[in-house]
Amino acid sequence: MKKGFTLIEILVVIAIIASIIAMAIPNYLSARQRAQDIKTKSEMVQLKNALLLYYNDYNKYPPSAAPGKLMGCGAAGTAICDRTVCATVDFAAGGTGCDNIYMKQLPTGLGSSILYTRTLSGDDFCLRVVLNNKSDTDSTASQNRCATSCGASCPVVAGSGRYCVCAD
Repeated sequence: MKKGFTLIEILVVIAIIASIIAMAIPNYLSARQRAQDIKTKSEMVQLKNALLLYYNDYNKYPPSAAPGKLMGCGAAGTAICDRTVCATVDFAAGGTGCDNIYMKQLPTGLGSSILYTRTLSGDDFCLRVVLNNKSDTDSTASQNRCATSCGASCPVVAGSGRYCVCAD
C-alpha cells in the first residue's frame, strides 16, 4: 500500500492557502495605509505646536515661501527654513539664528504632500495633506474645524481624504 497524498488533496490545500492569502493581503495593505496616515497626522500636530511657539515669539505665523515651505528661520525669523540656517535643526530662529528651536526636523512631506499656507493677516495658518485612507473620519472633522482659516485651500468635501490643521 502506497502512502502519500492524491493530486486532488494537494490542490484543495493549495486552494485553501490561496484563499487565506487573498483575504490577508488587503487587510495588511490597509493597515499600512492607516499607519502612514497616523504618522502624517502626528507630524502635522507637531508642526502645529512648533508654529504656535513661533507665534508666541513673533506675534504672527511664518509666511509661506515656495508652495509649502516655511520662511520663519534665521536671526530675524524671515529666512527659508532648511539646514543652511542651523546645521542640525530645520526650524529655528532668533538671536544667532538658532537660539529658539521650534522643531528639530520638519516633516518629510512638507512642500510636497503637506502644504503650508498662512493667512494674509498672519494670525492663522493652514496645513493640508491628502490621506491614503479617503474614508478617514478625522478628515471631514478637520475640514469643518478649519473651514474659516483654510478656506479654499481645504474646502469641506466629505470622502476627499483631505486632512487640515489650523491654529484653532
